[in-house]
This record gives sequence, structure tokens and C-alpha cells, in this order.
Amino acid sequence: MEPLRRARACAIARVEARGARRGTGLSEGGAAARSAQGRAGMRARVSALRNLAPFLHLIWSTSRWLTASSLALRLLRAMLPATMLYVGKLIIDEAVRLVDAGGIVSLPQAWDGGLLAPLAGLLALEFALAVASDVLARLVALVESLLSERVTNRTSIRLMEHAATLDLEDFEDADVQDRLDRARRQTMGRMTLMAQLFGQAQDLVTIVVFAAGLIAYAPWLIVLLALALVPAFIGESHFNALNYALNYQWTPERRQLEYLRQTGASVETAKEVKIFGLNGFLIGRYRDFAERFYRANRALALRRAGWGVLLAGLGTLGYYAAYAYIAWRTVSGAFSIGDLTFLAGSFLRLRQLLEGLLVGVSQVAGQALSLDDLFSFFRIAPEIVSPADPKPVPQPIREGFRFEDVGFRYPGSDLWAVRHLDFTLRAGEVLALVGENGAGKTTLVKLLARLYEPDEGRILLDGTDLRELDLDQLRANVGVIFQDFVRYHLTAGENVAVGRIEARDDAPRIEAAARSALADAVIERLPEGYAQVVGRRFRNGVDLSGGEWQKIAIARAYMRDAQLLILDEPTAALDARAEAEVFARFKALSAGRTAVLISHRFSSVRMADRILVLDRGRIEAVGSHDELMAQHGRYAELFELQAAGYR
Repeated sequence: MEPLRRARACAIARVEARGARRGTGLSEGGAAARSAQGRAGMRARVSALRNLAPFLHLIWSTSRWLTASSLALRLLRAMLPATMLYVGKLIIDEAVRLVDAGGIVSLPQAWDGGLLAPLAGLLALEFALAVASDVLARLVALVESLLSERVTNRTSIRLMEHAATLDLEDFEDADVQDRLDRARRQTMGRMTLMAQLFGQAQDLVTIVVFAAGLIAYAPWLIVLLALALVPAFIGESHFNALNYALNYQWTPERRQLEYLRQTGASVETAKEVKIFGLNGFLIGRYRDFAERFYRANRALALRRAGWGVLLAGLGTLGYYAAYAYIAWRTVSGAFSIGDLTFLAGSFLRLRQLLEGLLVGVSQVAGQALSLDDLFSFFRIAPEIVSPADPKPVPQPIREGFRFEDVGFRYPGSDLWAVRHLDFTLRAGEVLALVGENGAGKTTLVKLLARLYEPDEGRILLDGTDLRELDLDQLRANVGVIFQDFVRYHLTAGENVAVGRIEARDDAPRIEAAARSALADAVIERLPEGYAQVVGRRFRNGVDLSGGEWQKIAIARAYMRDAQLLILDEPTAALDARAEAEVFARFKALSAGRTAVLISHRFSSVRMADRILVLDRGRIEAVGSHDELMAQHGRYAELFELQAAGYR
């Protein structure tokens, strides 16, 4: 009993840790987290900057060559603005010198005399710099578009890889769904942040070059410039934080908007939407959500625009104060006309660059908060994993699966889905699960496949706790077809092959699996046979009836060639004769294998070696059909009720 007590203690600790593990795993915790994130202030924004390091590492590791090329090209571009402005100053000074000298009588004479050579050289240099600037800009755009595509693809793949490791419970948690939705949106559009970070690095170099020129002439102009820009920076930071808070708080509603948009205009829902006249209802609900979101955004945008005009005015005032000072120094003879042009241009460009840099820093901090949506999702760790030193799955299974006082309840629920399950699924037998909806049949088979972890008790395979076995190897030995199986918009052959996707090129195996499930006749009627794309999502796709889809889904179980086969209501769309034929084939082909089937048709259940009757998550009775009928219990009652409908 000691191992069982330890299993119970671990299960209790696991239940208590569920919410803490996910951060927002429970509904109350998720609401609190949304509220806290919604009030994200400067501290949260500064803290979110920690996400920039892994983001930059992601970019660098995606393509070092493209990243280094982009930075090198931007460094060259950063030197050009100040260089071109200074060359412009030299051109003006040279032109003024020539005018003051009065030595130009005619253009040919001045050219022949070499008077125009310095001016022509400066003009040629400025032209070359202008061409170089354009070429570099196009090269930067090319390199960063390629890099962005690589980063987007890598991030999307990493998201799918991480999602594949999470527990089934994570996908059934609304708060984790919100986090997944935000993370999915962060995989796209990262080009903006990447280009902004690289652009700010470029602008910073340009600012240093311009500032060096201003300091050489009038150092106090830098102080005036900084004071003029601080209010705009604070305002931009404040409104970026409010904008992120609004989008964060509206994540559940945004998911509802997407759901309503998909439901109101998709091939999967078109029939019911038309029959029940749901267009008006769905459009009205969408309009209501969209209008409320629009009003919230509009209010924030109006406040931001109003304050932006006021704060930008302070920056303009600072610029013209500096401009007046430079003009006075020029008139007084301290600066040349070229100096006036260079200083005024430098001050204007510095103001624009610093304003852009400060605003950009604020925007980067805001986007870093959004990046937290991505990296926090990556930090969600699954509970159901292989142990450090896993034991192999028995080959073949000799004794079977043993449930010892197993209980499970869904996160956030006080009700037990199943509890006190004590029974053995013997090796090589076909066990049928019977019970009304909500009795716990599907939960039981998910526990058997270790899609869920028991909160109480344990499940043994040939005497070994499932938690001690290699998880991937265990699932490779289990073939499950659920009632809500996925209809993949792939070819018919690939739809069968997903049962053992690594064998997708094994045509004989795919065809044998289809024959076993009676799906071969369905596929052979298709225009392109096994190469035919099924479903209406893509061009040239051929849709199937519910029963035809189910036969293809059942073929996946045979394709898997697993030691344990589970059919969870997979024949609901088949008529009684077709279901009886499928189950008869299943009985014959599962000989020597362990199998579990769930069906509401008792005529099909009779073929099982044993029948387990569930009622509200507990085992009420176990036995063969004849034994259960003789007990005159719930099974006999349900059987007679169903049989009466056929009389």
C-alpha cells in the first residue's frame, strides 16, 4: 500500500501546483494576472526589457550571416547623414568664397582656370554619397526581409514544437488558450521590432556623430535639445503602456471576435447558420464586441493625439530657440553661412533622431511586453513527461493495465470526472465501456493513454506505473480514435497515414489499413484515389459524408498497429448495419491485442469479452453481456430501453 499512498500524495501536490505552474492556469489566477498586466506601468515595461536578450539571440541564431550583414550595412548608413550634411556645408562655403572673390566671369573660363574644381569635386562627392545611401537602404531592406522571414518561420516552428509538449489539460484551460493566442500573434509581425531595434542602433551612431559636431560649436545646444524632448518621451511611454494594457485585457474578447468571424463565414458552419437563420445573431454579437473595442481604442487614441500635439509643440519651441541663437551668431560673424546650414540641419536632425529614439525606446519597451506573451508561453512546462530514467514499454503486453483507486477531476472543477476506479484491462481482451453521457468513459480512456494524469491512485502496465514508462514509447503503443476525430484537409492517403505518420510513404500499409476499416471503397471512388485532397478548404478538394470520414479515421487506428486499440464512439455517423460490420471487423483484427471500445449501440457492445458499466464516474458493474443482463441492473435497463426502440 505504500506505493499507492505515495502516488496519492504526489497527485494531491500536483493538483495544488496546477495553477502556480501555469501562472494563469486557473480562472481566478488568470483574471488576477490580466488585471495586474493591465496596470503595467514603467516598472513592468523596464522589467519586460529582459525579453530583448532572448529575442536578439533568436535573431542571431536564426542566421548569423544575415544578422551581421544587416548590422554592417546599417553602420555604414549611420555615418552618411552627418557626412552629407558636412559636405553640404563645404559646398556652401566654397560657393560663398567664389562669390566673394569675384573671379568668375564665365563658366568656361572658370572651369578652364580650375576655379570650379573644388566645388565640382564636392558636388560629385555628395552625389556619390546620395547614391550610396539609396543602395544601402535597399540592401538593408532586402537583407532584413529575408531575415524576418527566417525568424518568423523559426518562431512558428518553435511554438508548434512547444505546444506539442504541453498537456491536454493546458489546451482545455481558457487562460492558457488566451496565452497561446497572444503567443501565436507574436510569431508574426516581429519584423517591426527587429527593424526597430536595428534602426535604433543605426540612429544611435548617427546621433553620436551629429552630437560631436554640435558640441564642437555650441555644447549647450545639446542640453536645450534634451530638455525639449523629455516631456514627449514620458508621454509616449505612458500611452504605450495604456495601449498594451487595453490589448491585454481584451484578449478573451478578441478570441471571441475571431470565433464569431469564423463561425459566421465558414464552410463548416454554413448549413446550420442558414437553416437556423443565425446570420443576424452572429453579426449582431460581432458588431457589439467590435464596437465596444473600437470605442475603447478611440478614447485612448484621442487622448494620445491631444497630448502628442502639446508635447510636440515643446520640442518645436526648443528647436526654434536654438535656430535663433545660431542665426544670431552667424549675423554677428561667429559662424559662416555654411556653419549656419550645418548647425541648423544638425540640430533639426538631432531633434528628429532623438525624438524618434526616445519614442522608439518606449515602443520597444511596449513590444517587449508583448514579447513576454511569447516567451512566457514557452515557459509553460508540461506535467506529463517521461521520467529521467524511463522503463521500456513491455513488448508484448503480458498482464494488462491495472487501475488502482484512480480518480481524476478537471482543473477548476470540484466534481470528480472519475473516482475509485478499480479494475483490470487484461492483455488480449476486448473491453467495452458503457454509460450515459458524462459517466466518464472518455476520461477513462484518456487516462489510459496518459493524456491525463490521475489525481488519485495509479495505473499499472504489467505491474509498472505508467509514470515510470517512456511517454513517447507508451503512446506509440496506443491507437486511439475519438468521436471528435480531426478531419485533416490533406490527401486521403495522408489522412490514413497520420495514424503512423513516419510510414506515410508506405503505400501498401496505408491501403491495408484502409481495407481493415472498410475505407478502401470510399477512397477508391475518389477521382484521384489515395492522392485526392479531401475536405472543401482547398481547391480541388472533395468533401466526404460523416460516415465516410469516420471510416477513414478508424483506418488510422489500424495504421498505427499498436498493442492497445481504443475506439471512442468512432461510428456515431454510421448506420446500425455499417457499425456492426465495422465492429465485427474490429473484433477479428484485434485478436491477440488489447482493445477498448465505446459505443451507445448495445448490439455492437455485445461482441466485447467484458463490459464495464460506468455511472457518474464510478464503476457500477463489470461482466459479459449475459452476466450483466442477468443482474437486472443499469446495463439491462439501458439495453431494454434501446431494444424497445427497434421493436
